Formats: sequence, C-alpha cells, structure tokens
Amino acid sequence: MKTASAMDGLDLCARLDELAKLSCQSDGLTRMVMTKEHRRANDLVANWMREAGMSVREDAIGNIIGRYEGSTPGAPALMVGSHLDSVRNAGRYDGPLGVIAAIASVAGLHAAGERLAHALEVIGFCDEEGTRFGATMLGSRAVAGSFDEAALALRDDEGISLAEAMTRFGLDPARLGGAKRQKGELLGYLELHIEQGPVLEALGLPVAAVTAINGATRLAVTITGMAGHAGTVPMAGRRDALAAAAECVLAVEAAARQAGLVATVGRLDVKDAAINVIAGHVQFTIDLRAPRDDLRLALLADIEARMRGLCAARDVGITITRLHELAATPCAPQLIGSIDAACAKLGLEAHHLASGAGHDGMAMAKLCPIGMIFLRCKGGISHHPDESITPEDTALGARLLLEVMRKPGL
Repeated sequence: MKTASAMDGLDLCARLDELAKLSCQSDGLTRMVMTKEHRRANDLVANWMREAGMSVREDAIGNIIGRYEGSTPGAPALMVGSHLDSVRNAGRYDGPLGVIAAIASVAGLHAAGERLAHALEVIGFCDEEGTRFGATMLGSRAVAGSFDEAALALRDDEGISLAEAMTRFGLDPARLGGAKRQKGELLGYLELHIEQGPVLEALGLPVAAVTAINGATRLAVTITGMAGHAGTVPMAGRRDALAAAAECVLAVEAAARQAGLVATVGRLDVKDAAINVIAGHVQFTIDLRAPRDDLRLALLADIEARMRGLCAARDVGITITRLHELAATPCAPQLIGSIDAACAKLGLEAHHLASGAGHDGMAMAKLCPIGMIFLRCKGGISHHPDESITPEDTALGARLLLEVMRKPGL
C-alpha cells in the first residue's frame, strides 16, 4: 500500500478484487454475515489493518475494528469504514470500498509517522444488507446500542437462528451488549461509499458530500372493485380495480416528479387475473423517500389524496397500509464542511447530494455525528456484478477521505 501522498488506485482495486473472491457463490459475489466467507473476510481485513499499524479486535457482534492511536493515547476516535457483507450476486465496491480506503489512509499516516490529535478506528461492519436474516444494520445497531435482541431469534433459509450462527462463528449472544460504544468514545462516523446513482457521472464530478440519508415510507395499497366478464359488462358500468390502480400508479409518479422527490411502485398483483375478466381486486406497493421528513410526509399526503380521489371517481374501494417508516438522517454540518474544505484543498468542485439508499450511518447517528462521501460509479449501477469504479477515482476518494480524517471539524 502506498503512502498517504501517493495512494495507488490500482493497489486499492487489487485489494477490493481479493476481498471479492471471498464468496459463497462460485460465479459471483455473495457474502453473508456469520458465514465462513465472513470469517475469511474479517481475517483478511484484520491482517491489512495490522500491516497499516493498527491494533485489531473483533467485537461481540463480529465487526472487525482496527485502532490507530492519536498523539494522546486513549483519545476519542473518529470511526471510519463501511460494511463487509453483500447482497446476493453483488458488486465488489458497495461496502468494502469504504473499509479498504480507510485502511489505506491509516497506512499512509503510519508510514509517515504521523499521529493526529484524535484516534482513528477503522471498522468493517458485519452486516448492513440484511441478506441472511432479513434484519439490516446488525453490526452498526450493536455499536450504537440500538440492537433489538428479538433479532437473535430470526432464522435464515436453512432454519439457523442468528443466535446459533453467532455461536458457530465463535461469538457469545449473551455478551452482545459488549459491542455497544458509549457516547464520548467516538467523535463521529465517516464513510466513503459509491453513489449508487448516476448523478455524479452525469455532472462529470468524482465526489460529493452527502447531506442526509433519506427517510422512507413503504405502503401496501389494495383496490377493490367488481370482477366481471370482459365481453358483457359495458365500459360505462365497470368498477375496474386494475384501471383504477393504473391511474394511481401514474399519480404516484406525477406527485413525486412535482415534489422533486422519488416514489416507486415496485410490485403490482392482480387477484384471479385472466385475459377475459375485469379485475376486481388489485394490490400494489409504494416506496417513497426524501432527505427531510416534512418533505416525505407532504408527498405521502399528496399521494394518498390523489389515489383516494381517483378511486372515488371510479367507485372502487381503497385501503392504504403503512408497512415501514424510517426517519431521515441528516449528516453533521461540521463533517459536510470538512468534506467541502478537503475538496477545495485537492482542487475538486464541492457538490452535495442526498443518499436515497440506507447506510450504517443511520444507526450510528444515534451515537455520534455522521458524514459520508459519495464516489461516482459507472452508470449508477450498484447491487449488481456490473458495479464499477475507476482506479483513478478510487485513489482520489481515498485521498479525500484522508484529508477529512485529518481535520473532521468535530
């Protein structure tokens, strides 16, 4: 690994490639929490942390943590990193980029004999995606003290509970509380992550400071009309649930466009569907997100009002059920300012974006201030084998990360 002043993107990408080989999927990348691939990933990352001059430990939930002391031993630490697990058939940069870049940054400081006023802790969270047990951000929730112990009873596709998986991994579920960090131990949490969207590439910019991680609402909508024969019921007398649903789907899209936000109908099911039957019962889902809760709730109210009006006009019933609601998580203004200052130092244009996807920072914000740096990715593709970043951007992202690690402004 190169020094801080000359970090080589090819070296960084080579490590990301090496980590991507640790997969339970022979023809792609799938790495889930508490598996043998997770164990091998932790061991590999731990070795890189030690080579970078850090002391290393694995905490009670299976997060791997390297610590680089500041000029005063025992000083509060800036935590930097991301997650080491993946979705199924994943790309190799979502998560590991933030861990590998942080290790490289510490390696540069160590090679130069440089100590900061604060300590640095690099973390590889054990589970952010929730691929194996369905509950997300297990690692960061444990660190932040918001882990719900009911999750220990969750089971994977093979019937193995999280508690059993922890035991097999060498951990003690009864000691899970030992992963919790106390307020004051950490100055903040900082993460470098691929954008997972096309904005930076379209703008020709390599990086951006994240302003907030979007809050989200998920709805289940049921529209009930009257089934009937497609050839015998006149158009004027129909109570077509699918036609009403189609109007509602377009209304969701129109409301989101008007608000400058995002909303998605991801699933639509027609009960007892047939080519010659007027649909009597349709269900669909809505996912809407916003960087501020007031904006999200305003969009939600607009969408609900539009759908109820459309259904009333067609004389069909509508039921709207909230499945999930998560508040937006703002990033700390100090860290946003530090990212902007670091961009200026490196001759980069400062740009701000909100994150439409969830991240470990949402859990960590309950413990300390959080900040994120986005790095552009080809086509905005993520959670897919075609996920791609350039070595040049990778090195630039690591250099920017290091500058913020030096002066987080907290």
